Amino acid sequence: MTSLFILSGLTEPGVGLIFWTSIVFLLLVGILGKFAWKPILSAIKTREQDIEKALASAERALKDMRELKAANEVILNQARAERDTLLKEARDTKEAIISEAKQRAQSEADRIMSGAREQINVEKNAAVAELKKQVAVLSIEIAEKILKSELSNDEKQKALLSNLMKDVNLN
Repeated sequence: MTSLFILSGLTEPGVGLIFWTSIVFLLLVGILGKFAWKPILSAIKTREQDIEKALASAERALKDMRELKAANEVILNQARAERDTLLKEARDTKEAIISEAKQRAQSEADRIMSGAREQINVEKNAAVAELKKQVAVLSIEIAEKILKSELSNDEKQKALLSNLMKDVNLN
């Protein structure tokens, strides 16, 4: 039983112990409140403000990023539109140059063909004229030879003259 008595004394605190424990606790709370809690609460408040500022800054940065992305999208669309316009103009210019070159080539070919036709006609006319000249010369030579052989005696000359006279009288 003695052991129970000893144990019950340890479990039931005395009035003096409660008093001194309370005073030490209040002193500790006061000292901590003055020297530790104010700086801790101040640091927590500062940290909280810093976090709020960082969140606000992050929100602004996110908003700025969205605005920049939208602006970049607009610029990119404008650049694409300009590129498409330039490509269309380049295609149109290319087609115009090709068309002009074809027209020039066709007109040059027509001019060359016309010149060749004219040259052919000139050469053909010259050849025909030369042929006529040669035919005329040959005809004269043949007629001369025929006349020489026909007019070699006097009787043939008289017959030819009378035939010619009859032709002249009839005309």
